[in-house]
Amino acid sequence: MRLDTTPPTSFTWPDIPYTAWRDTCAALHLYLQIVGKYRLSRTPWVNHSWHATFYVNARGLTTSQIVDGPGGAIEIEFDLIDHVVIGMGADGRTERFALDSMSVADFLFRFLDLIRALGGTAELHGRPNEIADAKPFAEDRQQRPYDRDAVTRFHQALIQVDRVLKQFRTSCFGKVSPVHLFWGSFDLAVTRFSGRIAPLHPGGVPALPDEVTREAYSHEVSSAGFWPGGGGVDYPAFYSYAYPAPEGFSQARVEPEAAFYSPELGEFLLPYDAVRLASDPDAALSAFLESTYVAAAKLGHWDRGALECSPGRPRQPRPI
Repeated sequence: MRLDTTPPTSFTWPDIPYTAWRDTCAALHLYLQIVGKYRLSRTPWVNHSWHATFYVNARGLTTSQIVDGPGGAIEIEFDLIDHVVIGMGADGRTERFALDSMSVADFLFRFLDLIRALGGTAELHGRPNEIADAKPFAEDRQQRPYDRDAVTRFHQALIQVDRVLKQFRTSCFGKVSPVHLFWGSFDLAVTRFSGRIAPLHPGGVPALPDEVTREAYSHEVSSAGFWPGGGGVDYPAFYSYAYPAPEGFSQARVEPEAAFYSPELGEFLLPYDAVRLASDPDAALSAFLESTYVAAAKLGHWDRGALECSPGRPRQPRPI
C-alpha cells in the first residue's frame, strides 16, 4: 500500500540546523513544558496522554480549548511568526506577551500572570519532565536566547511534517492517534495501534512517573515522528519505532536509502536533510513512514487486513 505523495503545489522545506539554534530550541522546549503542564492540570486524562499535547496551526502551536476561566475555556497559542504567547478566553478576553530573550523563571511568571488576567487557575506542576537533572522552572534564572528566524523556520518545517504525517494517518482504519506534539520529548508524532495489549513497559524515562510511561505503552504500537534535534542526535530527524519491537525489526529493509537503525535509541532514523534535499521530499518521508510501519506490522503479525485502508482523499468517503 502506497500513499499518494503528489503535492498540490511545491512546498518549501526550510533548513533548520540544530546546532545553530540549540539554546533557543532548549528554551522553547521548556516554555512549551510550562504551558503543557497548565493544560495537563486542567484536562481529564485521555489514553496515552493525548490530552496534554500541542497541535500545529498556521501560526505556531496551540493547546486547543482548556477547561478554565469564567467563560469555561482558555486556549493558549504560541505564535511563532509574530513571536508572542497569546491567551484567549471564551468570555472574550485576550492577553499576550512577547517571546524574546528571558529566563525560564521569567517565562513562568509571565505565563501565570497571563492566566490570572484571563480569570484562570494559575497552578501547574513546577518541574520539567523527560529532562534529566533539570531545575524547577521557578529556579531556572539563566538568561536564554531567542532566535526569531530559527523559530520561524522551525515552524515552517512543522507545517510540512504535520501535513505529511496527517496524510499518512489517513490510511489506517484501526486505532490511530492525532498528529500532535508532545512537550515532554519535544516531538511531533503519530501512532498506530495493533489492537493488542503490550507487555508491561519497564519505565525508567528520566523525570517521568513509570505509571505514565506504562499507560502510554499499554498497547502494541508503531509510532513515527519528528525531532528538531537533541537527546544524542545533533541534527533534526524523523524516527520510527515499535513497542514491543518484534524479532528482526532492527534488520528490516526500510526506505529511503538514508534511513538507518540506531541501536542506541532502539529505532529507525531518517535525517531531516535527507528529506529536505530530496527531489520529492513528500515521497521520501512517506516512504520512510510506510516502510517502517510495514516492518513493524508484518514482523509483529498485526491483522493488517482489518487495520489498513487506502489513503484518504478530499470529498471521497470510505467505501463500505
